Amino acid sequence: MKVGIVGFPNVGKSTLFKALTEKSVDISNYPFCTIEPNVGVVKVADKRLNALSDKFSRDKVIPAAIEFVDIAGLVKGASRGEGLGNKFLAYIREVDVILEVVRFFGNKEIAHVENKINPQSDIETINTELILADLQTIDNRLTKLEKEAKSQDKALLKELELVKLAKQCLEQGNFIKNCNIELPDLFLLTSKPVLYLYNYSGKKPDLTEDLAKKEHLFLDVKIEEELSALSKEEAEEMGLESQLNILINKCFDFLNLITFFTMNEKEIRAWEVEKDTKVPQAGGKIHSDFEEKFIRAEVIKWDTLIDLGSWHQARDRGALQTVGKDYLVQDGDVIYFLI
Repeated sequence: MKVGIVGFPNVGKSTLFKALTEKSVDISNYPFCTIEPNVGVVKVADKRLNALSDKFSRDKVIPAAIEFVDIAGLVKGASRGEGLGNKFLAYIREVDVILEVVRFFGNKEIAHVENKINPQSDIETINTELILADLQTIDNRLTKLEKEAKSQDKALLKELELVKLAKQCLEQGNFIKNCNIELPDLFLLTSKPVLYLYNYSGKKPDLTEDLAKKEHLFLDVKIEEELSALSKEEAEEMGLESQLNILINKCFDFLNLITFFTMNEKEIRAWEVEKDTKVPQAGGKIHSDFEEKFIRAEVIKWDTLIDLGSWHQARDRGALQTVGKDYLVQDGDVIYFLI
């Protein structure tokens, strides 16, 4: 699962990526210092995994992970190719969630492409570019469908109606995801969930009712970058605590993911799957045989397993649930697959 970090140039995208991934990237103070996207995998902190690790010592403990993609800055006119916009928009099509970094700090030494600090205007500009890019995609598909639909093929006629509705939705300034229209084959930018991250400096801004919504986060990205260079002990001595785990877990939620766990003699591991995933498909993340040759699985909640102390105790006490192929994996399940 991928989270794409987008926004205007010089808003802190690459600085955030560096803090998240601890990878060295160019964070120079000029537009488009990032051309090709930076990609990094970030561990998802999970107290349940830590509790399992404390109870059942294993050589390896492997957390769930999310892939973050640092995409170069968008500007007004990106949908028409301004600032290499078409190339950057193509990168956004490949991610599952858009993390839009919005500048909420003033600094005369760091240029703003619009020469003003106006978070709402920045959001509206980027939203407009995403909508215009999708309109181009919709218009191209509409032209093709109108020719093909003359055959009166029912599937084509149904898609034609959906595409017309999508065009109407976009022309009214709405995102596709807010119009309950599904056209997954078109990879529309506005069909993706968007999480807004306001990059502030100094005192945290007062939150309006709109900015207090669940899809809005506030973070001092520069402080987070500095914290990422410190050891845990050094940060504690300074009385500082990173807020990145809040962001990572929020992205996890926005991806509609849950976590299940597996254990063997050598390792405990967390796996991320989408909600409402059936157990054979969850097993397929581990190995294709687990899905193709699935017979049944044994399932127990992570905290119940900790309370009972071992898998054998859980079996003896009848605490293990034996499930078939229609079982929907639940967040916090510990699963043993039988093939």
